[in-house]
Amino acid sequence: MKSSLKRWEFLLLSLYAFAFYIVIICRSLQLSHEHFRRLSGLRRGWITYRLNDLSDAQWRNFRGNLPVLTVVMAIFTMVANTLKMKCSLKERGMSIIWLFISLCYLSYLHGACIIFILSIASVNFLLVKIFAQYKYFLFVLWSFNISFLLCNRIYEGYPFFIFGRRWAFLDNYRGTFRWHICFNFVVLRMISFGYDYYRACRDYHFDEEERRLPIKKFSFSVYMCYLVYAPLYIAGPIISFNAFASQVLNFMWLKFFLIWRYFRFWSLTAGIEAPENMPKCINNCYDLESFWKNWHASFNKWLVRYMYIPLGGSQKKLLNVWIIFTFVALWHDLEWKLISWAWLTCLFFIPEIVVKSAANAYQVKNAFGEFVHRELRAISGAITITCLMVANLVGYVIGPSGINWLVSRFLQKDGM
Repeated sequence: MKSSLKRWEFLLLSLYAFAFYIVIICRSLQLSHEHFRRLSGLRRGWITYRLNDLSDAQWRNFRGNLPVLTVVMAIFTMVANTLKMKCSLKERGMSIIWLFISLCYLSYLHGACIIFILSIASVNFLLVKIFAQYKYFLFVLWSFNISFLLCNRIYEGYPFFIFGRRWAFLDNYRGTFRWHICFNFVVLRMISFGYDYYRACRDYHFDEEERRLPIKKFSFSVYMCYLVYAPLYIAGPIISFNAFASQVLNFMWLKFFLIWRYFRFWSLTAGIEAPENMPKCINNCYDLESFWKNWHASFNKWLVRYMYIPLGGSQKKLLNVWIIFTFVALWHDLEWKLISWAWLTCLFFIPEIVVKSAANAYQVKNAFGEFVHRELRAISGAITITCLMVANLVGYVIGPSGINWLVSRFLQKDGM
């Protein structure tokens, strides 16, 4: 009986999937033909007679600088690996070589603004070394880094003239890339270094991959190398200080997929393994928790390690999500749109947490129960994806003032 039901269910689902994709493909082609002539802002691409949409600034910058990045990657990898083999360099020697090459790279990117990066990083290092023995260290660490994260955005990277007329000429040498945009990733690494040093000073348990390092390994040269390591500097992926130092010792989806894979490949060629930032296609994630584990996965691991667990983990999940997503919004940029995105995501997260807790207590005992359970999960997945669309459109496109318009459009015939 059960096997017969399974066969009929498989047949019905196959017919449904076939009809669904036929309708979607036909509808997509129809929309494409209807609106193609009205599209504006398309530019000629690398392929002859093909137009390209370069309206996304992040993709446009990556694509435009790809030749330069590839040359830098080749030079970085060849110089570092050649010196490592010829001179038999160990941890200190390799960290100095990587640091020197990375600083040359940063000088090209940010020009004189490299002074800001090195100054803030040096002060953070001193704070960690001085205050790590005290109970209030974590408060000092977070306050320092969050303050600079916000001030960097408020003052747009600090023009040199605010420090006096004698320094104003340096504003003509600010490089090709705004330093305070990349500094968001440096902030995460500074916090990671502080946490790992703080834990190394105490008897914390670490797994094999993130095992505790001896205190003497938390040197200034390895610290600076970790912060500005060229392959991972611009876009990640993010790894903890322990993981980095241990190895020194020894379209939206497609856009980020290509960018993250490119920089991860660069890091791998230089001998540092960074985590995969997108373990699987996000279209296969049907709930918020799975989505965030697989979208910018290295950032998710950082949040779990340095925020979620210290805040109480799963025991305080309903409260933790609000704190964590507010930080994520501020980390991205200082905009009300992003704050609204964070809070909407949290609002959608709460029902999922409650429903999952109830579902885990429910035991399926027959084939019909499995069928009902699977269909309910499918409906929940559709609702979750819709919620993600609403939150991301509000946060990155229309802003909180457009929520009513967006929901009304969703409920119309075309939206359905």
